[in-house]
Amino acid sequence: MTVPASRHTLLENDPTLLQDIKRGIEKEGLRVTETGKLADTGHPPPLGAALTHERITTDYSEALLELITPPHDTPDAMLRELEDTHRFVSQHLDRELIWNHSMPAHLPPESDIPIARYGKSNSGMLKHVYRAGLAERYGKAMQCIAGVHYNFSLPDALWNVIGIRGSSPEDQRSKGYLALIRNFTRFSWLLMYLFGASPAVSRQFLQGLPHDLEAFDDDTLYLPHATSLRMSDLGYKNKAQSDLELCYNDLETFLRRMHAAVTTPWPPYEAIGTHRDGRWVQLNTNVLQIENEYYSSIRPKRTTARGERPISALALRGVQYVEVRCLDIDPFSPIGISKDTAHFLDVFLLYCAMEESAFFPNNGFCRDSNDNFSTVVKEGRKPGLVLIKSNRPIGLQEWGRELVGNMAPYARLLDHVHDTQAYGAALAVQAERVEDPEKTLSAQWLQAMRDQKQGQHEHALALSLRHRDALRSPPLPADLEKYYQDMATTSFAAQKNLEDSDTESFDSYVARYQEVLKPGSGAFW
Repeated sequence: MTVPASRHTLLENDPTLLQDIKRGIEKEGLRVTETGKLADTGHPPPLGAALTHERITTDYSEALLELITPPHDTPDAMLRELEDTHRFVSQHLDRELIWNHSMPAHLPPESDIPIARYGKSNSGMLKHVYRAGLAERYGKAMQCIAGVHYNFSLPDALWNVIGIRGSSPEDQRSKGYLALIRNFTRFSWLLMYLFGASPAVSRQFLQGLPHDLEAFDDDTLYLPHATSLRMSDLGYKNKAQSDLELCYNDLETFLRRMHAAVTTPWPPYEAIGTHRDGRWVQLNTNVLQIENEYYSSIRPKRTTARGERPISALALRGVQYVEVRCLDIDPFSPIGISKDTAHFLDVFLLYCAMEESAFFPNNGFCRDSNDNFSTVVKEGRKPGLVLIKSNRPIGLQEWGRELVGNMAPYARLLDHVHDTQAYGAALAVQAERVEDPEKTLSAQWLQAMRDQKQGQHEHALALSLRHRDALRSPPLPADLEKYYQDMATTSFAAQKNLEDSDTESFDSYVARYQEVLKPGSGAFW
């Protein structure tokens, strides 16, 4: 099936519309020692305050860096800033480096994995206690897995062009993004096939957990045709979330189900409680402590004010952009994502927005799409692999070939608008990978380990060291160095201002944070 001619013809009539696409990156990476052990040091002072820095923060662990770009007009500009931030960080890590792989370095015992700290302000403590709750619910090792998040927004005028109807501009925009998400759910198996880069894991990471992996060497376990063990159910056994099936047919149902998840107690979490020995161990005992606890490959997003709940922001102002969360770190790129990948993602997401997007049956949940995704992350390079499309079997290569062909008009449009050939070139690279699984990132990773006679940990460390050295030379230009130093200074001042301005207890702050979800609060209902 090809894209209806009217869809891309409409864009061809006004190609400048595509100049207003925005994209940004959130890239995670563990700080480790030069021997590949998890860093036990605090967040380095030259990197600023993790709570308030605009570009450099932490995710789950004090050692898990998250480097952020704001929205950019082109992938090239976004990647340049991401590289600048990596270079600044690398040059200010004392005998440490960024582990450039999704599966963690050798981890210490769970009790020694440091949870991120954000100071003594209420908002900083909320972030810390939330992470303490994740440790109780899922274990700390699971939270040290890293990835790349791709934030993507389209101009509002696009929804008019393709005929998305809504009762208001906000409603129209939300419906357009939910249609994009439905198609993303249908087609995202292709991203895992192309860009999955975690087919192996250190044996030490599993810490005795049952698994179905094979031995690669004494230290490494793998699946021969896997693409992304990170996105599989490896080590992730959580009944609460497995029963949670959010709906992307309409925003109202999505919000209602999310609201239920963040307000409904779950017996195993009630058994843990919120306090132990006089300290907070989780924010509440509900299925989800907060909305961001839901692990999904894509999220509808809206910028929030400090202390504002994501569900409230979406209910009040609608969807603003989407966050793609299923990308593994590209271990061959010093910044974790290549130029070809970024350009392909633009084409892929534009295609998902433009393609007809039927509602999901089964009360808004698409079992086949989830099964396809799960199959590809564990068996994506298996010869003759069959997926399910519209209730019928189809070979992965056949479907992939079809999707790449359907995306070609959008790549040409983006190349035309930006006066480049990068989009078409990126699509051509992925077309080759569809035809030859040995060219995928996961196959390249396994082959590199074989060629170097190294296991998962040893090879990831060797590449991370090489990337660290490349990012440190040459030094960052003086003006950029000052730019990042000034941001660090500003972030410390902002954190102190938050701490000095708090006037209520943390217990009261948490209660008020939960209160907004109650009927009659006006913030959600």
